[in-house]
Amino acid sequence: MFGKIRKLFFVGIGGAGMSGIAEILHNLGFEIRGSDCTPSDITAYLDKLGMDIYDHHGPENLGATDVVVISSAVGEDNPEVIEARRRGIPVIKRAEMLGELMRMKFSIGVAGTHGKTTTTSMIGKILQMGRYQPTIIVGGVVAELGTGAALDNGEYLVAEADEYDRSFLSMFPSMAVVTNLEEDHLDCYDGVDDLVNSFLTYMNRVPFYGSVIISADDERLTSLRDQIARPYVTFGFSVDADYRALKIKLRPERVQFAVYYRGDLLGEIVLRVPGRHNVANALAAVAACRELDVPFETIADGLRTFSGVSRRFEIVAEINDIMVVDDYAHHPTEIAATLNAAREVYDRRLIVIYQPHLFSRTRDFADELAEALALADKCLLADIYPAREKPIEGVTSQLIVDKAQAKGIGDFKYIGPRENAADEIATVAKPRDMVIIMGAGSITLIKHEVMDRLRTL
Repeated sequence: MFGKIRKLFFVGIGGAGMSGIAEILHNLGFEIRGSDCTPSDITAYLDKLGMDIYDHHGPENLGATDVVVISSAVGEDNPEVIEARRRGIPVIKRAEMLGELMRMKFSIGVAGTHGKTTTTSMIGKILQMGRYQPTIIVGGVVAELGTGAALDNGEYLVAEADEYDRSFLSMFPSMAVVTNLEEDHLDCYDGVDDLVNSFLTYMNRVPFYGSVIISADDERLTSLRDQIARPYVTFGFSVDADYRALKIKLRPERVQFAVYYRGDLLGEIVLRVPGRHNVANALAAVAACRELDVPFETIADGLRTFSGVSRRFEIVAEINDIMVVDDYAHHPTEIAATLNAAREVYDRRLIVIYQPHLFSRTRDFADELAEALALADKCLLADIYPAREKPIEGVTSQLIVDKAQAKGIGDFKYIGPRENAADEIATVAKPRDMVIIMGAGSITLIKHEVMDRLRTL
């Protein structure tokens, strides 16, 4: 596939997107090594597969390496990148490597502000159910796989296409699925118009024999319909959606709805993952797979047995009648969707432990974050997870608290370091509560501490 290139080094290999690509390439026979300063279940898994994983960044780690792969979060000041540049070793971004993998097969790229991982996983599950033997690459851990990647021999590859850092513009999918389009990652774009135009460029990179799948419920996407230069179909709750969900029933143990295609009933879908947002994700998967001529019965079977993605409303424990949920939501729309889903199907008081993700997102969406988090009965706010960013003066988690207080909404408390969460939750949690550990950063690491403290109540 890559000629004489056999030895690849991944900087930040423990990241959700990086680890999946590393695993696929490892399974293709490449020699994979990598580094990550944060040991995790993912790095332990990669080590078990036979990859050499370093727990620090250093020039000595590179050894005999043909290509260095980096995520968008890795800067030019990384010691391994500096060493690669000094030695003339090519340094490429993760998205470029994913784009090369997508050229190998008929590829389905799933983009959108929210729902990418779940929708990608749903499509992969359906194709597996139909014995199409797909290759799957997602930015999360799929419950059935226990990993974020699966290499198989079929003609299809389904992958997440991330708009951060314009990564999805390194991809030329055979089919482009776009779940929704909202303001996010504006630090990478020259305003909203530039973001929208980038999505349009992504969709129009589909070849003449491919197709585009978009949400009929998203005003920004529907406004682009006349500019999409490829065949497209729509999905959603809107009356003019090609694939439409009706007769929706939301229950704790399952979600049921009927799917109609241009007015004709296709059949019923049963999901084991909660919320109307997952109905939308499932509709996107239905539309994509129907465009691939997958029988509806196979689609329904795949979705019925789909058990979700790690950290997407993942119920991790029930202790002393207190339910503990781990969730990745970090954008206001995602937070609201998660909390509304919990309200719809569970009769419990909702306590959220939230870690804001990025200083810039906290600054730009402080009002919206306050409004979304106010849907909980109580919100404990930990310090901001900086990821790739440096602090911004005046921007802390207290900013969200101040916005909420100014609006007179919610019950908020700023708790400082995430490590304080376990003691804080012990003072407020009681039977019949639901504790949701929420955020895209390191907040998930406290779940065992929280559960241990709940056992003492």
